Amino acid sequence: MSKTITAERVSRDCTDNYVFQRSLLAYHKAAEIVSGDILEIGTGEGYGIDIISPKATRFITLDKHIPEELHTGHNVEFYEAEVPPIPTDNNSFDFVLAFQVIEHIKKDIEFVREVKRVLRPEGKFIVTTPNVLMSLTRNPWHVREYHADELKNILECEFDKVEAYGVFGNKKVMTYYNKNKKSVARFARFDILDLQHRLPRWMLQWPYDVLNRLNRRLLYTENKNLTSSIKMSDYSIGPVADNCFDLFYIATKK
Repeated sequence: MSKTITAERVSRDCTDNYVFQRSLLAYHKAAEIVSGDILEIGTGEGYGIDIISPKATRFITLDKHIPEELHTGHNVEFYEAEVPPIPTDNNSFDFVLAFQVIEHIKKDIEFVREVKRVLRPEGKFIVTTPNVLMSLTRNPWHVREYHADELKNILECEFDKVEAYGVFGNKKVMTYYNKNKKSVARFARFDILDLQHRLPRWMLQWPYDVLNRLNRRLLYTENKNLTSSIKMSDYSIGPVADNCFDLFYIATKK
């Protein structure tokens, strides 16, 4: 890729295949459910557009940055915006998607209220976010990460029904995860003052990106076949549990 890859976004870089395939599953699972007018918050690189747009009458996708390769079709519109607020009218959408977004938003409760506002009655909010229990280190691009109950409680304050699922990996995925865990621990042993938890997020973002990239390239070099062989089918969605990688929740507006 031509630009520097940061940990703020999910990348299609070969070294990030482990995360990318997990993110693809969320889009494909959503595609089994969605229809009508759909809003996606957090377009990222835009790799979900081709998966979701065939299911939509109208697909509005927004992000604070314009994707380098933005593919829009006859029913797809892109807007550049930061949220909250969400720049659209009340009761505008049948579904709102926000994949790997809420952990980046300072005003998460206001964000959830805004999603409810723009949804029509019986509309659904499909949201994913990392499960903090499976995180290996602090990601300074994230304002916070959630336990399963924390996210469920936030959603239940605004929505009438919340279905709590998680994204799980098979034996191959767990082999990679454990190798990654050991590799991260090798880097973390030099942080004897625990600066990753003491310093403000903005000070950690650049060093985190450098070390994150170095770690993933090292893992790729040492485990190229394993890293490259991970597919979307190596992940599954089931009832939420402590060992899921991501929380995958569906909240319904009354």
